[in-house]
Amino acid sequence: MSTRTLAELAVELGGQVVGDGSVVIRGVAGIREALAGDVTFLANARYEGYLAETRASAVICDRAPRLATVPLLQVDHPYLAFQKAVRLFRPELYQPLPGVHPTAVVSPAAKIGDGASIGPHCTVELGATIGAKAVLMAGCYVGVQASIGEGCLLYPRVVVREECVIGDRCIVHAGAVIGADGFGFAFDAGRYHKVPQVGNVVIGDDVEIGANTIDRATTDSTRVGDGTKIDNLVQIGHNVIIGEHCIIVAQVGISGSTELEDFVTIGGQSGIIGHVKLGKGMQVGAQSGVSKSWPAGTTVFGTPAAPLSLFKRINAYLQRLPQLFDRTKTLEGRVAKLEESQKESLR
Repeated sequence: MSTRTLAELAVELGGQVVGDGSVVIRGVAGIREALAGDVTFLANARYEGYLAETRASAVICDRAPRLATVPLLQVDHPYLAFQKAVRLFRPELYQPLPGVHPTAVVSPAAKIGDGASIGPHCTVELGATIGAKAVLMAGCYVGVQASIGEGCLLYPRVVVREECVIGDRCIVHAGAVIGADGFGFAFDAGRYHKVPQVGNVVIGDDVEIGANTIDRATTDSTRVGDGTKIDNLVQIGHNVIIGEHCIIVAQVGISGSTELEDFVTIGGQSGIIGHVKLGKGMQVGAQSGVSKSWPAGTTVFGTPAAPLSLFKRINAYLQRLPQLFDRTKTLEGRVAKLEESQKESLR
């Protein structure tokens, strides 16, 4: 295992040491789990209190002045710097060898780029293209006329169905399915008839896709823009258009023909109804249900989703419902007594 002094690490990360730069760093860990010899990071104000408690030998943080019992490595972007430190101390274990594994089945009509690695039991169908230095780990399937860009990494058992396109430098995690049939059925004569899904999926460059499913379009393309990051357990329906640099967190469902403009963020367990448009830079809070279009820059929360300020007011009222119910019962009792008293006076 490689070691570095904090001063040496600062040079590699472009930071400045506050405290003892001779401290030896042997590994990386979270601020609560770190032990002596580890470097950790502080990028969220909610964890500021742990700075006095951490057992780490050093903390990567921003350049704001702060008191600490351990040396600090100040940088412009702590989270990004920590990611670089992770790779310094824990390099990738998997080092693929260029070439086609003997157990892989590759069509003679497929195109394999220079330096690409096709792992055990992969299948690459007729007319498919695998870009230079792309890596297909064990059990991946690339369908007819599908295309995988340069420098892509497909973890084991990824399925890229026919005619789907993945851009350059994308990461697709194990078990993901790109280009499954969209959910389309027509009801006639007492039963459902399948609507053919003859479109494809087009993924831009530098996209990361978790272990989930992106449906092919009924016609045309389901699209994911450059730089977008999609967590695990996300369902993206047919003909959805996702812009550039969007963030979609776990257990989100996006129904068909919905459009997300650039830089949209969707919190975990949210659901988006079909045929709506979310404007540029919009934010959807966790567990929200979006049932209509929203303009750029809006932040919404709740089900049905409402602007954050309105949601906070509604939530405050909901928290007071038990007290309001008790007050209502008290008032009903007082009204009943007044009515009884009035009846008595009329007798």
